[in-house]
Amino acid sequence: MAAQEQAMKPILQKPPGFRDPSKPVPRPPPPLRKAALPPSFQPRKRRKNYGGMCCRILVIISFTVLLILFILGGVFYLWFDPKLPVFHLQSFKISSFRVTTKPDGTYLNAATVARVEVRNPNSKLTYRYSESQVQMTLGQDQGTQLGSMSLPGFLQDKKNTTSFKIQMSVKNELIEDGVGSRLKSQFKSRKLVVNVQVTTKVGVDVQGLEIGMLGVDVSCDGITLKQIDGDDMPKCSIHTLKWWMQTLTYQID
Repeated sequence: MAAQEQAMKPILQKPPGFRDPSKPVPRPPPPLRKAALPPSFQPRKRRKNYGGMCCRILVIISFTVLLILFILGGVFYLWFDPKLPVFHLQSFKISSFRVTTKPDGTYLNAATVARVEVRNPNSKLTYRYSESQVQMTLGQDQGTQLGSMSLPGFLQDKKNTTSFKIQMSVKNELIEDGVGSRLKSQFKSRKLVVNVQVTTKVGVDVQGLEIGMLGVDVSCDGITLKQIDGDDMPKCSIHTLKWWMQTLTYQID
């Protein structure tokens, strides 16, 4: 009877997720590890080269600015046809000249008055001159100093001619005996060489617009008194653009 009752009892179903406590818990397998790649095979992050990009932009901007300046310079040259100012040694007078030989040396006493003419050959440009420094010497190789002075700046209009006066003198200037006798002889024969040096800065006015200032050295060198007494005014030379590898020299008629 008991066996029959036991056989008639329903078999209980195990609920979902039932775990028999008598059985050991299975462990999950360990995760697979990726093989480590050598550094040369590892992917690298690309970085944006901002420095190279900025350099290229600067080069393009600089080239564009230079091109614009070149075009503007060409238009300026073709339209205004700029010409350098013209300098001449207009006159050179020696009002007194005496070389005295004493027991203690040879002395020079001289008084001179020179005029330098400046001509603006441009019909569309006005020149501006800053304060100028002038030096005068007598003899070859600029041997004997007569002195130096400053001239005030001025504005020179189109097609204008201006002359400025340079007055200098020396008193009891000690010189070498040979130099004194040579200067005395050359003065009598009118072969005495005079030299005038002018250092200034020149700018340009274009319809009220100021351009520049450019350093200029004017040299009236190696001119004899006989040449000054002639009909033609001796020419001077202009030296400018000193920052170039060599100085540009313009011989002015």
